[in-house]
Amino acid sequence: MTESTWFYLKALFLGVVEGFTEFIPVSSTAHLLILGDWINFSSGDNKVYEVVIQFGSILAVMWIFRERIWQLLRGILSQDRSELMFARNLIIAFLPAAVIGALAIGFIKTLFHNPAVFVFTLIAGGLIMLWVERKPHYAKNAVDTVASERATAHTLEQISWKQALVVGFAQCVAMVPGTSRSGATIIGGMLAGIQRKTATEFSFFLAMPTMLAATVYDFYKHGGALADHELWGIIIGFVAAFVSALVVVRAVLNFVSRHTYRPFAWYRIALGLVVLAWLYFR
Repeated sequence: MTESTWFYLKALFLGVVEGFTEFIPVSSTAHLLILGDWINFSSGDNKVYEVVIQFGSILAVMWIFRERIWQLLRGILSQDRSELMFARNLIIAFLPAAVIGALAIGFIKTLFHNPAVFVFTLIAGGLIMLWVERKPHYAKNAVDTVASERATAHTLEQISWKQALVVGFAQCVAMVPGTSRSGATIIGGMLAGIQRKTATEFSFFLAMPTMLAATVYDFYKHGGALADHELWGIIIGFVAAFVSALVVVRAVLNFVSRHTYRPFAWYRIALGLVVLAWLYFR
């Protein structure tokens, strides 16, 4: 095979990985960077590929939740109070990452080149998830209504602006690679009093404006410098992420309505230790 063919196959593989990991709390960015390094996939210093293909996964969510999105838009136009409050909360949760991301994007991108960061964030994130799931009001079966007895928001419409702000700042923490955007926002929401499944749904909706903004910004800053094969690699990875995410999203929602996040926490810790061993022996 030619070098360009190998490049496109690697881009396809990583696109599938992105779609499968974007909406589970294991950090899709860490997987892209770690596996990309292991298979010798070079996406350039600016890491546009790793940022842009994530929006492919977000488009899958937009397609799956298209009726709910349409309901939200109609509610805004008709001045429906509950939909206006939901839209307000999305804006509140989006703003912290938008501001901090714009100010610190250069520094954040430098962290993409430091695997030691992934080791810390993967393990620390897993330990935090285990701690949250051990709290009495989250430790019970998520199907049981008692499982969220202290939660004050059981639906998207019940989320308060303060809870949305907590989720927004949690999303800022997720800018550090290896943290997991979905993991940080879901756990942040749970700590703020949002029921687990509702926090997961809110995280999915928050990903839409967040990743759209990140994609547009990265293309604006670095799109002109992309070579033809890099652009095609992004397109291939984008489509692969979209298709694989279509398979995963409903499964994730189905899983979190019946189980805790402990399996993901232990996976994060195990992966962090594997990367640590790889860094030590390479």
